[in-house]
Formats: sequence, structure tokens, C-alpha cells
Amino acid sequence: MVVDLGLSLGALVGVLLSGGYVYVEIGRYATPQVPETLFDERREVFGYTAGLFVGIPLAVAFLLFLVSMANGALLGAAIFLVGLVIGTEIAQWALLRTQYWGTGESGPFYALGYRAGIAGIFALVLVAQYLADPKVTWDGVTLVLVESAAVLVLEVAGALLSLPPSATAGRTGGGMLPGAVFGGVGFFVLGIGALSGTATASAEAVTYAAAFVALIGGLLVYHRLRPMLAGIPAPGAGRPPPARATSPTFGRTDRGTGAPGDGERRG
Repeated sequence: MVVDLGLSLGALVGVLLSGGYVYVEIGRYATPQVPETLFDERREVFGYTAGLFVGIPLAVAFLLFLVSMANGALLGAAIFLVGLVIGTEIAQWALLRTQYWGTGESGPFYALGYRAGIAGIFALVLVAQYLADPKVTWDGVTLVLVESAAVLVLEVAGALLSLPPSATAGRTGGGMLPGAVFGGVGFFVLGIGALSGTATASAEAVTYAAAFVALIGGLLVYHRLRPMLAGIPAPGAGRPPPARATSPTFGRTDRGTGAPGDGERRG
């Protein structure tokens, strides 16, 4: 019963955090906030849903990383961290090379929704793991919420950082390697809290500090890269130009326009 409650509350927190991010932050680039939505809203929802499913196997590596850190098994933690980071980067790479999500300029929005879905599953793991402990306190609940927010920020900031250079977006840097390094450092900092534990006041302070450092670091990177989203053209911006209003060379136009020289003799 306790396990079911922990999973239910974890799922609620994960969906509220990640879904709220998609609704508020990505929704800033949809009508009526902007004249024309800069992405396909249906694909965005499907991308977020896909992230929830892909987040399940990645969450196993995330959980094993936290458990290894808590037990002081740094070598095992490093192995699971590498698997987590590489798996996340490959997941985003694969998403943006699909026919459905990766054929236009709106790919960054789909990558953000995708990674937000993954972060929602990670938040579920954090909350469920904490609620499995019989000693639940308000300080602990606050800490796990900060850690969940940090996971979300690390994922979405990493999503933007992992995007390849783009002349349209005005980016000259970025790619899978910088994204992987950022994710690895961010999750390791977050894992320091599990390594130190909360048995003493000093250890609890270190855990809180690690969570806030990961959160603030992710926010700074995201804030720096966020302006690139406003420069992405709307999907409809590439539609064919309208028909010419003037007759082309030799006086030929499309039939039925009623323009002179349309090839019809009028008697």
C-alpha cells in the first residue's frame, strides 16, 4: 500500500512538473502568445508522451546511480551515470532523425517536450524512493521537490545544449558531446546529496546545497540558450509563395484568370 501511494504521488509530481513546463514554457511559443505557433502542437504532445515511455528504462540507470552513490560505490555510480547520459543523448538524437519529429525547424521544441517527459519519470523515481522511507518529514519533502525541479531543469537545458549548430537559430556551438558533459556533471552534483546522506545536520546541508547547485546551474544554462527558441520559424513559414498577379513573359497566364493574353480569343 505504501509503495502504491509512493508511486502514485511520484507520478503526480512528475506529471505536474514536466507537464506544467510544457504547458507554460513551450506554450509561450504557441498562439495566442505569438502570432503563429512555432511548432506542431500534436507532435509536441506525442513527443512528451514518447519521453514518458523512453524515460522508464533510463530511470533504471538513474535509480541505480543514486543507490550506488548512497552506498559509496563510486565506480558503479560512474558506470550507471555514463549509461544514463549516453542513453539520454542517443534518445534525443534518434528523436530528431525520425520522419515525424525531425524533418523541420521545430525540432528543438519536440526535443524539449521529449526530455521533459523523461524528467517526469525521473521525478517519479525521486519521490517514490523518498516515500519508501518510513521517516517522512517536511524538510525531506521540500528537498525531494527541489531535486525533482533540478532534474527537470538539467534535462531541458541539456536538450538545448545537445542540439547541433544551426545557422537559422544563430548557434555556432552545441552538440551531443557538450550536452553529455553537462548532463554528467549536473547529475553527479545532484548525486552528491545521496552520497552524503541526511544522517547529520552537516550532511543534510550538503544534500540541500547539491540540489540547489544543480538547479541553479541548469537554470543558468537554460536561460542562456532559451532565446534561440524565438528565432525558430513557424512550420507554415515555408509554404509556397502565392501566384503572381502580373502576366509572365510572352503574355501567358493560367487559364480562367480573365487576364489579357490568357490564350482565349474573345469575339
